[in-house]
Amino acid sequence: MARKMKRQSKARSKSSAKAKGSRALRRANAPKAARPRAKAAPKPVPARAKGLQKMAAGITANDAAGSIKWYCDVLGFKLKERWEQEGVFLGGSVVHGEVAINIGQDDWKLGRDRKKGQGVRFFITTADNIDAYAKAIASRGQALEHEPKDEWGFRAFGVADPDGYKVTFLKPLK
Repeated sequence: MARKMKRQSKARSKSSAKAKGSRALRRANAPKAARPRAKAAPKPVPARAKGLQKMAAGITANDAAGSIKWYCDVLGFKLKERWEQEGVFLGGSVVHGEVAINIGQDDWKLGRDRKKGQGVRFFITTADNIDAYAKAIASRGQALEHEPKDEWGFRAFGVADPDGYKVTFLKPLK
């Protein structure tokens, strides 16, 4: 009896294979809408970034229009927003990549002799060629605080804006 059972199961498996094959053939000949669709691999979901993402600095300038022009013409920023209220120019926002600097016109409430930029330095990281960037800034007439040099794991140089705010551009050495 054991032999008979094996033969029957073999016979069943052969007929099952034939049935499956004919079903596959029918699916292949079926209209596209009736065919089963292959499942696409799920798209990887990018990990959600954590922590702080961006920063925009805000400064007060003696001549905000002139400072905005300097950031655009000398450093290569672009004017993103211009702020006015009742026809009076208040300042604007300049951007370069993910870096934003908001420049407001001083209202002189703290006096006209107030020095700006004391103790303030912006550190801006770049992926661009730092030497070429420094050369381009110098070619536009801006004096560099120092030529690009390697220190603290970065290649860096610095400039001062028209109000004395210090800006250091850095490129990681690694």
